[in-house]
Amino acid sequence: MKLSHGVAYLSLALIWGLSFLALIHVVAAFGWAGAVTLRSFVAAGTLGVFAAVTRRTLEFRGAWGQLAIVGATTVVLQLVGLSIGTPLIGTAMASILIATIPLFSMIIGQVWGLEKMTPRGLAGLLLGFAGIVILVGFPAVPVTPDFLFGCAMTLMGALASAVGSNYASHKLKGVGSFELTIGTFLTGGLFSLPLLVIVPVPTWPTMSDYLYLLLLGAGVSAIAYIIYFRLVRAIGATRAISVEFVVTVVASVIGIYGLGESLSVIQLAGAVVILSGCGLVLMSAPSTA
Repeated sequence: MKLSHGVAYLSLALIWGLSFLALIHVVAAFGWAGAVTLRSFVAAGTLGVFAAVTRRTLEFRGAWGQLAIVGATTVVLQLVGLSIGTPLIGTAMASILIATIPLFSMIIGQVWGLEKMTPRGLAGLLLGFAGIVILVGFPAVPVTPDFLFGCAMTLMGALASAVGSNYASHKLKGVGSFELTIGTFLTGGLFSLPLLVIVPVPTWPTMSDYLYLLLLGAGVSAIAYIIYFRLVRAIGATRAISVEFVVTVVASVIGIYGLGESLSVIQLAGAVVILSGCGLVLMSAPSTA
């Protein structure tokens, strides 16, 4: 990995790790549907305005159909899963489950014929999913329907992210990172907009709520996803997704020491098992340019 890729990798990990604080605040103020929809439009709008001010030419090359698929998966389903799941299970637990994205990425690579399964990769998959069972089955909090639902939604978000990232890596190679980010968040926002009818904004947001929304949309989504899509193109989807390991560390520290969340000893062991499995998956993944 080049130095520039390493810097981008660590920057992305810090941005996404710290984003859980803003996510919880925005979901509480705007509801999960509002958080996903407004965050998407803020992200697309921020980059659109920047492109206009800097007179950047945007070339979508008739890729709106493919962009819509990435928007529906990497944006809508992933953010819906996170926005619903995180308040129910906590940032530490959510970040650990999100770290399973490389596991799903390898499975998708096998199904789509993009990667070849190796013994090390298979061992990583089995180890990773065993860790999920440990993590979910022995929590520090009571196992309630809400807890299980939150885990399921978070895992759905992880799966959706893996699907969208692999699709973008192999179907949208000719589309620039600006166009890819704008297109996916714009289509994602349009897809999630009808959800506001079902789940309207629960309260009248304050100025600080809008500032958190701006931070989440412009910083965590717009800027971070440009960095992410460039990494996907440079080092491949599965390796780029491994940034979730560092995100897990940052978010877990915030959740445990900043928000007073707790994980049982068995859950911590499960987290280690998951990360070990993901590590084996990544070591077996083919490298790209």
